[in-house]
Amino acid sequence: MAQDYEIEEMAKEESWRMFRIMGELVEGFDKLSGIQPAVTIYGSSRLSPADEVYTQTQDIARRLGQMGFSIITGGGPGAMEAANKGAKEAGATSVGLNIYLPQEQMGNAYTTKSITFDHFFVRKIMLVKYATAFVIVPGGLGTLDELTEVLTLMQTRKIRPFPVVLFRSDYWNGFLDWLRHTVLARGCISEEDLNLLRVSDEPETVVEIVQTWYMKHQIVGRRAMAR
Repeated sequence: MAQDYEIEEMAKEESWRMFRIMGELVEGFDKLSGIQPAVTIYGSSRLSPADEVYTQTQDIARRLGQMGFSIITGGGPGAMEAANKGAKEAGATSVGLNIYLPQEQMGNAYTTKSITFDHFFVRKIMLVKYATAFVIVPGGLGTLDELTEVLTLMQTRKIRPFPVVLFRSDYWNGFLDWLRHTVLARGCISEEDLNLLRVSDEPETVVEIVQTWYMKHQIVGRRAMAR
């Protein structure tokens, strides 16, 4: 009897979890509707404001914001803070999509739209859904997870092949060499997959890549999803 009761309680909890997930999705769709065109910037939460990459990330976001792009980040410190700060300086929509963690990640002070999620996968949907380009600055495991997820969605044609710009070749060259000489050499990916990535060392070049692609295609909103 006790075991049956525990199973029943677990089933109820799973049902309520489903509704909480639905609630997070609805909140995200409601709050982020109309922010396009937007660029999502990924990078380390551990990046110090004294780091050159912090200043460069801020510059990239400010330049994109001045061109009319909203900026989306994970809403935390480090690279996310730098990007939101640059967007706010430009007067652009500055979106922070934070998440509740055991070691709480404090939201940065530079967002104009902010949502905090319980579920990583809902947050990741929102980071991708409204973007028409992705800029990846130096980061750790979370950044690598987000980068490979974006590439997988493009590889499987779940989203269109938007620009994916790796900023700072000195940081990313080892990863790219491994992809070319190990992963591609073993046939685990194709040359076409590698062509999804672009590398830049200058903020103005990053912005030019995004702007040139957008002016050519102007794909936002529902049209961004694969046919």
